[in-house]
Amino acid sequence: MLEFKNVSYRVPSQNGTGKEIEIIKNVNLKIDERFVAITGPNGSGKSTMAKLVAGIIKPTEGRIYLDGEDITDMSITERAQKGIGYAFQQPVRFKGITVKDLISMAAGKNINIHQACEYLSEVGLCAKEYINREVNASLSGGELKRIEIAMVNARNTAFTVFDEPEAGIDLWSFNSLIEVFKKMYDRTKGTILIISHQERILDIADRVIVISGGTVADDGTKEEVLPTLLSQSAGCCQTRNGTIGKTVAKKETVKGGA
Repeated sequence: MLEFKNVSYRVPSQNGTGKEIEIIKNVNLKIDERFVAITGPNGSGKSTMAKLVAGIIKPTEGRIYLDGEDITDMSITERAQKGIGYAFQQPVRFKGITVKDLISMAAGKNINIHQACEYLSEVGLCAKEYINREVNASLSGGELKRIEIAMVNARNTAFTVFDEPEAGIDLWSFNSLIEVFKKMYDRTKGTILIISHQERILDIADRVIVISGGTVADDGTKEEVLPTLLSQSAGCCQTRNGTIGKTVAKKETVKGGA
């Protein structure tokens, strides 16, 4: 179980006033369900929360716990060793490293070609075309995204965070993406936390958390949250606690390069 206790995150203002901007504001959460989705308007603090979980940034105030252990001051590496996996919104390129090497590093062992091919096939990539390719500028954003999902899948972490995993994969069906999540859960029996705007991803969640203005605007099962979240009024989405701005991309508007 992951727990946020009175977590806030502030950054210095760039207007020269010396003041700080509060991006996350005193958030308290306990997360231990199978699939949890965090959604909300752009700039609401969703990706910041994902980075706080992974240890890319650390809270200005408050503490973060994993299975009762305080991990607030742990590095990214230490958190990974504790069982936290993270997939970036924009995957990193690694010049000189092949796809097979990257998946082996993620798995923590030198996996064979057959095993690497299984992970690549799960994310809709022809293994023969990618297994020996370098993870560099020759790969498109969509290809990198799929490779990163395969890499995180190979990690088999108990708590995995995906920051907008649907970005750039329009040629690969959402059903395939969702199947990857389900297979990952079957292997790990852990928690998969997904930052997403997409209704089809929110619809598989056991729990949906809506973030707005750095705070939790709504939190509940998909049956409780989605009906009001998806009801639009004057271009805005509603939660049970009020209007938060346009949040969810409808099924028919999924686009992006692969």
